[in-house]
Amino acid sequence: MTTPFSIPVRVYIEDTDAGGIVYYVNYLKFMERARSEWLRQHGLTQQGLLEEGAQLVVHRLTCRYAKPARLDDELQVTAQIIEYSACRLAFHQRVTVYGEPLCEADVHIACVDAVRLRPVRWPSALAAVLTNNSVSLRGHP
Repeated sequence: MTTPFSIPVRVYIEDTDAGGIVYYVNYLKFMERARSEWLRQHGLTQQGLLEEGAQLVVHRLTCRYAKPARLDDELQVTAQIIEYSACRLAFHQRVTVYGEPLCEADVHIACVDAVRLRPVRWPSALAAVLTNNSVSLRGHP
């Protein structure tokens, strides 16, 4: 397992329902932002991967909601790699406020050919990031 990557996310009115509670699907959007910023921290972008012909897609997701976030909360959203293989990657992600867990998910990402939408190996730059971060390799390389 790697060290969690974390970003702050402020809750705005557009993130909430009429009662000022974060709408459940927005937690998934916050988690997507954290994964995208994790890529950016490593010198990669979704657009750059697409230009190389690779697309990252959510393959599977399990999510548990514990407590609601509210308007104006400043959340911490983490993304921690828990395993990877030649074309799949699993993140454990958490959304917290003041250290208190609000939502947790395991998000499984697949790398697919951007045109054929068939599984392909990680682009070399992303494979190097995964290798350099000492993530335990599972499955076949």
